[in-house]
Amino acid sequence: MPLFKISANELSILSAIQPAKEKDLQRLIEANLLCALDMHLLASEYRTTSGRIDTLAIDSDGAPVLIEYKRNRNDNVINQSLSYLKWLSVQQPGFFEMLMQKQLPEHVLDNIRLDWKHPRVVCIAESFSQHDIDTVEIVPLRIELFKFRLYDNDLLSIEAVTLDDRQNNLNHSQQAPVEISQTVIQSMKDQAESSFLIRTLFDELREKIMLLDQFTIEKAGKRTITYRLTKIFAEILIRKDRLVIDLRPFDFDDPRGMIERIATSYTVTLNRRVTLTTASDLDYVFGLIEQSYQDIL
Repeated sequence: MPLFKISANELSILSAIQPAKEKDLQRLIEANLLCALDMHLLASEYRTTSGRIDTLAIDSDGAPVLIEYKRNRNDNVINQSLSYLKWLSVQQPGFFEMLMQKQLPEHVLDNIRLDWKHPRVVCIAESFSQHDIDTVEIVPLRIELFKFRLYDNDLLSIEAVTLDDRQNNLNHSQQAPVEISQTVIQSMKDQAESSFLIRTLFDELREKIMLLDQFTIEKAGKRTITYRLTKIFAEILIRKDRLVIDLRPFDFDDPRGMIERIATSYTVTLNRRVTLTTASDLDYVFGLIEQSYQDIL
């Protein structure tokens, strides 16, 4: 959701930015856990037999909390958190009580009773894929997802992603995902007389794009397929021997130099282009699409 600044009855959108360093967000939240999430910090980068827990905490109701921060799209943060939760389940309550005694001030200890049977897993990220959401839906544990946005002017938003809210959005919001029927997609492939390779590349690329965000909107035009949230971030044209993908006006991290600039007279919204012809370039091209997606957050 975009954030706007009000000035003289005019709105100006605030740009989302990345933390300067990977650990900056973790340090910021750990320093303000009580304010941000109603929790008390017990340990940072806590070593276990399964790895390091980013943040170990206890909430105001006494439940142990394992917090993990998802730094990029490939981080399997939920599975990693479940591994830590398994480690926690074989520990004794006395271990956690010892951490509480060591880290919490007396006035906090006097008002918290350890609830060892109901631990929480909290995952914090800029966005979550459909795979992340599906995992949370089927795992019968207290796994909670929080989306953050860091903006110019030292502004930060932290928003809980709840299953009830998500279902409500899918049923009622104009921003709900609109997936194209397989018939429409097949028709576009047929009209382009696309090869088997190009058809397969499109299917694989489309799956990756739809996993970027649970609220991605997919819409077919006369010749192209667009992907957007509040703004368009990609448009795909299926050709016989290639996929032509238009992206946002953005300074891409593109070491292979695959991005080309389109004349601004053609389109203002999408004036960068990349062409996909081989399976070996699929992951790289998807990385460029993901950068375009990040530009609208």
